[in-house]
Amino acid sequence: MHTIWTSQPETKLFPKLMNSITADTLVIGGGMAGVLCAHELTAAGADCVLLEAGRVGQGVTSGTTAVISAQHSVLYSDLVRRFGRETAKAYLDANLRGVKRLSETAWGIDCDFEMRPSLLYSRRDGQKLRREAETVRELGFDARFTEDLPLGIEAAGAVVFPDMAQFHPLKFLHALAQKLTIYERSAVRRLEGMTAYTDSGSVTAKHIIVASHFPFIDRRGMYFMKLRQKRESVMAVENAPALDVTMVEDAQKGFFFRSYQNVLLVGCGNHDPGHDEEDFARIRLFLKEHIPGAREVCRWVNQDCFTLDEIPYIGRYSPATPDLYAATGFNAWGMSTSMAAAELLCDLIQGRQNRFAPLFDPARPMALKPLADNCVHSAAGLLTPALPRCTHLGCALKRNSAEHSWDCPCHGSRFAEDGSVITGPAVKPLRRK
Repeated sequence: MHTIWTSQPETKLFPKLMNSITADTLVIGGGMAGVLCAHELTAAGADCVLLEAGRVGQGVTSGTTAVISAQHSVLYSDLVRRFGRETAKAYLDANLRGVKRLSETAWGIDCDFEMRPSLLYSRRDGQKLRREAETVRELGFDARFTEDLPLGIEAAGAVVFPDMAQFHPLKFLHALAQKLTIYERSAVRRLEGMTAYTDSGSVTAKHIIVASHFPFIDRRGMYFMKLRQKRESVMAVENAPALDVTMVEDAQKGFFFRSYQNVLLVGCGNHDPGHDEEDFARIRLFLKEHIPGAREVCRWVNQDCFTLDEIPYIGRYSPATPDLYAATGFNAWGMSTSMAAAELLCDLIQGRQNRFAPLFDPARPMALKPLADNCVHSAAGLLTPALPRCTHLGCALKRNSAEHSWDCPCHGSRFAEDGSVITGPAVKPLRRK
């Protein structure tokens, strides 16, 4: 995937795992969450190994807009309504701490780190955002309501979170990776007990963290029932105004924006894999109306995991696996939550208490309706009589002609033309005739 971040000079190539080794902790996945977990554990003195199927940072992390914020849509009013003030307060505190810890780490790295307010706007419902700003203030953070927006966007109002940030995610990630024990091109094919097997080696560890975007071990945790993957499209354009805020629209398929050096990132979309959408046409129409002189530099589509209750799954993979952990379902806000996951899992592995553990516990009860809806969605793909079939759980794949891939609408696995896995949870390639 070519994005604005991948145009930087080639980075260090880590070796491929070619033998059997042991470690205190194994981290599976070399994206933002995996590298931060390995970084925290290594800093705490643990013998930690990280396995990455491809190249570090070249998966979902390479497509992020890298906004570091605790403002995750109009979430806090909703959390108070559904779960109460204590849960909403815990989620806010966990993510504010994630922003602070990530910002402190980034300050010492050449990664184009900048403090930026984050802004959530609505074209129609200003009262909804007034309530959100009031709720966040009552929870202890100085959010404010405004009606002034850049880019000539007419809106009913917006909520501003001060002291948020943005950076270059791959510059940051690769700087951390230099001090870690990493094996690239070492996809984990199976897990037996506490040993992870690749095509050419294995790692036996006392603790294992699965940070592979979508957990691939189906016999535990039931993540294929508790997660949905959604896709968003992003276009980088030049000859556009520079923003001093990051912006997200409160709408099902709303727009989002941030600046990086001399380009503006404009994105939209929120649709299932395997379903074509005209996201780039919508972006071009927005640019024609608001920034007519903008010129496209590059564009890409990214994919995020969403949980059923909008709170990530971070903690023990399942009650039956005390030394196996998961970090997934960041709901398109993987910067602050990746840092929260790294700190939480480091505490759990070292036997320390972490007050956010109950909030993110993957084994927490799920509401029946969203769980049933997700199962019905998956069943539709399983019952579709078409070929080829996904190697994960057998759903019918759909051809993605724009990206020359085969996409699974059930759980989000994607395969290249040659059958190789682009995105999990599938670990086995397609059998092509």
